[in-house]
Amino acid sequence: MATYSDKKYKHVYGPIYSRRLGVSLGVDMVPHKTCSLDCVYCECGATTLLTTERMEYIPAGDIIAEVDDYLGDSKNPVPDYVTFGGSGEPTLHSGLGRIIGHLKERFPSQKLALLTNSTLLNDDQLRRDILLCDLILPSLDAVTDEVFRKVNAPEPSINCEGIIRGLAALSSEYKGQLWLEVFISPGINDGDAEVALFKDVITGINPTRVQLNSLDRPGTDRALAAASGPSLEEIAKRFAPLPVEIIARQR
Repeated sequence: MATYSDKKYKHVYGPIYSRRLGVSLGVDMVPHKTCSLDCVYCECGATTLLTTERMEYIPAGDIIAEVDDYLGDSKNPVPDYVTFGGSGEPTLHSGLGRIIGHLKERFPSQKLALLTNSTLLNDDQLRRDILLCDLILPSLDAVTDEVFRKVNAPEPSINCEGIIRGLAALSSEYKGQLWLEVFISPGINDGDAEVALFKDVITGINPTRVQLNSLDRPGTDRALAAASGPSLEEIAKRFAPLPVEIIARQR
């Protein structure tokens, strides 16, 4: 919960400084740790509701009212982006398209960003819901199911093929910036075979840029370590000529 000008919000937080987005006003779309994955590196803790069901977990009107209130108050800092993210998977909220459409109509100059784990992008309706965003930042942490289950511990119906297919479809339909994050978990998804497959798959997706990331604060698996700077640089070289940047903090 954040406070601005003596006003308290339940679903809006920040604005905070983001390494990727500058000044970002966050919007938490689902209850804490409602997600389709239970990733070993998640800094928000273990997933408490593992699901792929899209529904209105929080009344869309409540979210709209809070964002409207913040953006409509001239005393508040102006964010570079309003960012749909938070402590769970925002695309699980069935009212996401309505919220995006409302904000684009009422605040047409305000840029919108979406952080997503990509698991629902194979849903045609979801892709239509998010096309008005100025920036979409999906993630792809594995390209084989064996590695995917080790890194992301997905809801059982999810597989790599569906995620990759959804990312490719989004890339072909979306006109904004698509920044694909690959989170490197040493000893799990940084092997030679997986890295080579990553390059082939990402080339087919054709994102605007590829962002290599690694652990900053402890994840759910306390044994997981951060990837070293040299190892990230080596993976970036192997991804060439893809447009790669290293965003891990130690860099």
